[in-house]
Amino acid sequence: MGRKRDREAGSDDDDSSKKHSKKRTTDVDQVSVKPQLLPSMIKNKEKRSAVYAKIKHDKKLEKKKIAKAREAAENRALELGEELPPRKVPRTIENTREADETVCKQDDEELFAGNDADEFSSVLNSERPPKVLMTTCRFNSTRGPALIKDLLTIIPNADYYKRGTYDLKKIVDYANNKEYTSIIVVHTSRREPDALLIIGLPNGPTAHFKLSNLVLHKDLKNHGNPTGHKPELVLNNFTTRLGHRVGRLIQSLFPQDPEFRGRRVVTFHNQRDFIFFRHHRYIFETRENKQIVASKKKDDKEEDDNGEEEKTPKLKVIARLQECGPRFTLKLTSLQHGTFDTKGGEYEWVHKPEMDTSRRRFFL
Repeated sequence: MGRKRDREAGSDDDDSSKKHSKKRTTDVDQVSVKPQLLPSMIKNKEKRSAVYAKIKHDKKLEKKKIAKAREAAENRALELGEELPPRKVPRTIENTREADETVCKQDDEELFAGNDADEFSSVLNSERPPKVLMTTCRFNSTRGPALIKDLLTIIPNADYYKRGTYDLKKIVDYANNKEYTSIIVVHTSRREPDALLIIGLPNGPTAHFKLSNLVLHKDLKNHGNPTGHKPELVLNNFTTRLGHRVGRLIQSLFPQDPEFRGRRVVTFHNQRDFIFFRHHRYIFETRENKQIVASKKKDDKEEDDNGEEEKTPKLKVIARLQECGPRFTLKLTSLQHGTFDTKGGEYEWVHKPEMDTSRRRFFL
């Protein structure tokens, strides 16, 4: 009997403890915040799209609210004559790139001393004019010569020779005898240009580029027709020692005295180690300004019956760019010492897959 009473007492204690635990859990559930409902948690398509649209609308309103507050703070600072509040710089892959010791500095005396003694100094110092020989690979399609035809309109003092069965080393010897300063070889694969080889003469270096996203001059919409003037060359973001060397190799293809009357601009823009090529020309147009300015009264007779003044449109000059083409993208795969030599040549730099350790690591 005593054991039964002990068991009954123990069961009563267990029931009471369970009741207390249930009460505690219900109290915690009441205090805890409900989890946010995400669109991915909704199976119904219409409800999911409605929730997503609401979240997007709220974000847009919050963004406008922040922009208005920033504009009000700037206006207040201007009225009081204070400094404007600093604007936040967005984080991008470019401004968060990994630190590189080879980035060129403005006060780098060693770099400037090397520029006077490198292979391109004679051309870039205008001691000898640039002269370029262009050719294709042995088995090429019609797209290879079509690209070379467009390049001939861009690079002055350039000549095209059919490759035939000649070896590239013999072509290098021939170009040296004819006093050419550079060789450009367009390589094609599956009837599409996929690589570009630039060889500096007489002592190199040799740069091998992967070519992609090619659009020829004839395939561009509303393209312009370039003139025969020497173009202006623009090189962007070649910041490291390797990028500086590649930039000087590209610069040696063009004459150093551009004719600005032609309004032609050739751009090599480096972004994340991809070199984007563009060819434009400036166009100046006179258009009517939307703001209409009332002309001054010459006589009282010129006024209309309603007392309105004569209004003349104000003209303004607008500068815009017209693309001439072609356009393509280059990516450096190797830079070799001297002229082209696949067997005994030494490489200054070669891109390997194991070098791509981070999205924020760039070499040019």
